[in-house]
Amino acid sequence: MAPLDGITVLDLTRVLSGPYCTMLLADMGARVIKVEQPGKGDDTRAWGPPFLEGESAYFLSINRNKESVTLDFKHPEGRALLEQLIAKADVLVENFRPGTLTKLGLDYDTLSKKYPRLIYCSISGFGHTGPRWKQPGYDAVMQAEGGLMSVTGASDGPPYRLGVAIVDIVSGMFAAYGVSMALFSRERSGKGQEVDLAMLDATVALLTYQAGNYFASGKVPARLGNRHPSIVPYETFTASDGEFVLAVGNDDQWKRFCAVAELPDDERFATNRQRVSGYDALRPFVADRLCEKTRAFWIDGLTKAGVPCGSVRNFDELFADPQLDAREMIAMVEHATIGPLRTLGVPVKLSDTPGAVRTPPPTLGQHTDAVLRSDLGISADAIAALRRQKVI
Repeated sequence: MAPLDGITVLDLTRVLSGPYCTMLLADMGARVIKVEQPGKGDDTRAWGPPFLEGESAYFLSINRNKESVTLDFKHPEGRALLEQLIAKADVLVENFRPGTLTKLGLDYDTLSKKYPRLIYCSISGFGHTGPRWKQPGYDAVMQAEGGLMSVTGASDGPPYRLGVAIVDIVSGMFAAYGVSMALFSRERSGKGQEVDLAMLDATVALLTYQAGNYFASGKVPARLGNRHPSIVPYETFTASDGEFVLAVGNDDQWKRFCAVAELPDDERFATNRQRVSGYDALRPFVADRLCEKTRAFWIDGLTKAGVPCGSVRNFDELFADPQLDAREMIAMVEHATIGPLRTLGVPVKLSDTPGAVRTPPPTLGQHTDAVLRSDLGISADAIAALRRQKVI
């Protein structure tokens, strides 16, 4: 058994933060029923190229282990069907703009009165409280508003957005964490509760030591490129054939690095505090030596000496690493229209109750008939009538 076997999640989310949350829950055994708009589905089904047999690679990346049901719950009959699904669910996850579901009577306050064991997770830009609660949230905006962009990029260049939608992803992770904690709490109390996840809060939580440094010093952190504000040398360097990362975390590692690099023992750089304050002198002291040899030369010697380092790899290099196969981080599933489909694996490894990639991302409405028949007891004739009315 996986940890969340027997838990049913009703997924009313779209795009990235919500689907990422529900995918994490599905990976750990929850049954996730993804409710999508008839004829259109999740917005990301149209995001591309690339497409595989008409299926968006973006959508495929975050919707494995789910069932897809098309349902127009603004239609009275669709709303009635949704209520029946909610009654059978343990968890409902949504990422509509705050206030949208309140107008439909699908907010937490309304539903919790009818379904007191329901765990209701809302993901939004600014949360459901505070002066900005009505504002929508988008990853790029949150990277800017949440301080991440201000510390990302070269010191003499503009602020940069990260190369992945990190705010959406971490918001989904925090939401899955919140749902899991609420489920654990329900085991003790018998009561459901609301999980209110703001993307701004998730972004601020990522600031960790940068925020700590600011609180301690009152100084606004600056962009430092790949350099670390509190550890030196801890950044990218250029070898004779490309970039690699050197991450010297303590003074003992510094001594071992100097031995491998055959650098003289310089008292100016003996401690991390000295290396941070003397960065301008230290950087060329290190860089001039490292550019003389290849990445493989340095990584081999430094790894043997116990000095953290690694090559800056592109995706071809990354996904050729046998370590990923050993860790089952690349999975194969059989998709309904694509056939064999390669996807990422489950990063959390549990020894007794592991998660798994069990099923491929669904095609739009792939499970509508099966769910309506088996879960709600609706006849084939009634399902056909609902389809003619475009309820499903």
